[in-house]
Amino acid sequence: MFKIFTALVSAGMFFATLALVAMIVFFSKLSVELPDYRQLAKYEPAVTTRLFAGDGQLLMEYAAEKRLFVPVDKIPARVKQAFIAAEDKHFYSHGGIDFIGIARAIINNLKNLGKGRRPAGASTITQQVAKNFLLSSEVSYIRKIKEAILAHRMNKAFTKDHVLELYLNEIYLGNRSYGVAAAALNYFNKSLDELTLEEIGYLAALPKGPNNYHPKKKYDAAVARRNWVIGRMVEDGYVTKEEADIAKSKPLVTTDRKTGFLKDAEYYSEEVRRTISHNLGDDALYEGGLIVRTTINPQIQSMATKAFRKGLIDYDVRHGYKGATHKITLDENYKQTLDDVVLEKGAQPTWQKAVVLEVEKSKAKIETEDELTAHIYLEDIAWARPRLKNNGIGAVPTDVSKVLNVGDVIYVEKLDNSKTKNDDAYALRQVPDVEGAMVVIDPHTGKVLALVGGFDFKKSQFNRATQAYRQTGSSFKPFVYLTALEMGYSPNDLILDAPFVLDQGVGQPKWKPANYSKKFYGLMTLRQGIEQSKNLMTVRLAQDIGMDKVAEMTKRVGINDNLPQYLSSSLGSADARVLDMTSAYAIIVNGGKKVSPHLIERIQDRSGKTIYKYDEFDCMECYADKWENQEAPIKPDLREQIIDPLTAYQMTSILEGVAVRGTGAKLRSLNKHLAGKTGTTNDNKDAWFIGFSPDLVAGIYVGYDEPVSLGRYETGASAALPIFYDFMKEALKDVPDYDFRIPAGIKLVRINPKTGKLSEPTDKTVIVEAIKPDYSFDASKQRVVGKDKEDMMIIDNQDTGLQVGGEY
Repeated sequence: MFKIFTALVSAGMFFATLALVAMIVFFSKLSVELPDYRQLAKYEPAVTTRLFAGDGQLLMEYAAEKRLFVPVDKIPARVKQAFIAAEDKHFYSHGGIDFIGIARAIINNLKNLGKGRRPAGASTITQQVAKNFLLSSEVSYIRKIKEAILAHRMNKAFTKDHVLELYLNEIYLGNRSYGVAAAALNYFNKSLDELTLEEIGYLAALPKGPNNYHPKKKYDAAVARRNWVIGRMVEDGYVTKEEADIAKSKPLVTTDRKTGFLKDAEYYSEEVRRTISHNLGDDALYEGGLIVRTTINPQIQSMATKAFRKGLIDYDVRHGYKGATHKITLDENYKQTLDDVVLEKGAQPTWQKAVVLEVEKSKAKIETEDELTAHIYLEDIAWARPRLKNNGIGAVPTDVSKVLNVGDVIYVEKLDNSKTKNDDAYALRQVPDVEGAMVVIDPHTGKVLALVGGFDFKKSQFNRATQAYRQTGSSFKPFVYLTALEMGYSPNDLILDAPFVLDQGVGQPKWKPANYSKKFYGLMTLRQGIEQSKNLMTVRLAQDIGMDKVAEMTKRVGINDNLPQYLSSSLGSADARVLDMTSAYAIIVNGGKKVSPHLIERIQDRSGKTIYKYDEFDCMECYADKWENQEAPIKPDLREQIIDPLTAYQMTSILEGVAVRGTGAKLRSLNKHLAGKTGTTNDNKDAWFIGFSPDLVAGIYVGYDEPVSLGRYETGASAALPIFYDFMKEALKDVPDYDFRIPAGIKLVRINPKTGKLSEPTDKTVIVEAIKPDYSFDASKQRVVGKDKEDMMIIDNQDTGLQVGGEY
């Protein structure tokens, strides 16, 4: 017996030793395969990048994971206590592994064998950090062993508070929320220190599975789990029973987060996003927690968007009704069918979806998506004429049935009682097909104060302000005349307005530009060439000064680095962006100083360090701790002078004449000092207006994405100028009016606007002209362009290009 016992003991020791060696080898292999936990010592989670407007309002957020990092010492004690009570009661006392909890989990899992239940774990907060940061979510004992090893090592390497900081900032709590700070915002629209006990209890209930405790879909389970957490807090001495009872009795009420993002600024924020992504990369954008200060002015942006949309809607109304795009059957399920219909994107906030129930000659009965019954009356759809080819329109409807049919699904808008005699009157609405863009710039700094890239971002994300290159038409002409003024021409010099013909070479038709009016007016002053937008005068002037000089000017002001040196380019046949055209006009009004349009003022990293700053000037005096009667610091003007200020003012004065006497004379009724230029391209495909006050520049173009005629009578003056008018009316409403700044050296001289000579007492019309100091009014000094040439100019063997824009 003794021998048998000895043999059994020896065998047992052998196998025990073998098992021990196997375990050592197993754990050694696991240890080698484990990831390096030391990387968590410097934790930098993916954090939300936030864009701010110039006045500090939140513009937009970008993140791969919506997370707001909060240091552990800034997280309220009760929040920490709730998660510890729910997830790891002995967190501050164990060594990273809770052996009692493990034993309890093993027993429970053995009891549940064969019952199809998911195995329960006993992971401590430290183990959860190891899993979330370093391991997969695989359910296996091997992963649990890895967790335990890593947790033990982390417990020795890191403080408990550091581990808790990692946990509370990384854990996913549902509702697009990573970390407790993001969850507090997304569930309750509160910061952590504003949360109540019942709200804290709910957040601490979520780590076991956010979907299992959805506040609306699984309300009862969510409340039960919340109350369980609060009960654990009582057991652990974190809250009193009285506090807990009050919290448990309250309903679970979540709140949709109010983002506070600026309305109607999607094109602006998207352009900023694209810029950061291009220059710093997507990792920095979506995970870097950047703080981006932009140049947008929320009030200006709102005014620009409102004026631009109104302008496109007004244009669309002028060109009739394109018809209903959806039709439904009025059966017993029509209300659900109406609800399911998806109309064209771009509806405005005050519009509603509706279905036509009945149609009579004088009105149509409708039902809105809110189940409100109302009417559309004949007098309110007089605009809804049939749309014809080339944006033509048919006759005014005399019968509602010619416009609407039973079952049509349409957009409608409640009419203001002041605009109708019927209390239940609604107006028919449609989303415009026409598009365009608008940019507003501070001419002295280049800050882009507002940017509208299309009618509605939901309809189209293509940013026409920064991505669309369009022919500019006559809005380009000022840069031809600016070149001439710089070369010594004067606003009162004369240019011949007469037929002009170019021979384009063998086999090519002769190029015969014409004025919009198709008439010729003989000799006119250079000023009138811009004010009345004369194509023939512009071509003659461009030919006289040389297109190479115009191309150099175009490059200098940032419109086009490689302007085709054809005479047709002088009429705006080349493409440009509205952003670049607007900033070029800014150079005119600011006295010839170079400005670069920019949307981003400063970028800081997650720690607050500035990594980009548009204005690199460092004003040390600006950072004084307090005011001690010292003078305010003066920032030097570091802008490059790229156009002589006297030349720039002459063009400003001429463009002001456009707004007083010329193609933009509609602006005169605003009683403000304004200036600008209309532009219309060939076949009326694009309509432009770019203009300015002394401190604000706005550029607009209107046109279809696939260029087609806007309509026979649609020009810059009819389609784009009204947008500028409406915008400036609001933007300058409370701004004192003052004249454009006149540089030293300019002489203001009374002249006859027709002859360009000094005025006489008998002259019926006199204007004040801006003249440079070296100009002589000697008759022999007045320049006349085209006088010594034949009225029908034939220029042989000159490559002029075939495209021409620039009509009125």
